[in-house]
Amino acid sequence: MKRFSLAVAIVSCAGVAVSQGYAEEAAFDETVSFAYADVLSAEALYEEIRSIEPREECVDQQVRRNGKYDNTNTGAVVGAIAGATAGNQVGGGDGRRAATVAGAVIGGLIGREVDAQNNPRGSRTEVRRECRTVETEVSRREVVGYDVQYRYRGEVYMSQLDFDPGAKLRIRVAISPALQ
Repeated sequence: MKRFSLAVAIVSCAGVAVSQGYAEEAAFDETVSFAYADVLSAEALYEEIRSIEPREECVDQQVRRNGKYDNTNTGAVVGAIAGATAGNQVGGGDGRRAATVAGAVIGGLIGREVDAQNNPRGSRTEVRRECRTVETEVSRREVVGYDVQYRYRGEVYMSQLDFDPGAKLRIRVAISPALQ
């Protein structure tokens, strides 16, 4: 019994293999040739492609900056030294000391006033550029294929291709018998 079952299985597999071989052979029995067809039209097919791209956005802003002499008494100190030196040249003894002190006080006041006029509150205005990166949606159209209309032996055909074929299109012509 086991031998009979094994024999039936082997014969069945052989039958399947023969039938598959026949089907493949029939497919290759076709007469295949190549020819050229006249292209009547090739219309581009577009697709809208959207993407996010980074873009730098900059703005100029006016900024008040404090000068290097801001909140200092440079003018007053320089004026006091100059005033003290000038006062020291006047008189003698206690009068010289009084003139030196008076010169320092007056020179300090004058120096502070001159400094304030030349450097108002020690500030100035600058333009600063501030930039940041923003994401922007960008869309563009891309060609994704072509609807091609072509004529071969008087018949008009349509195909969708990945490329623009130009004036002539190479085609595959297969002839096989029509089964009833």
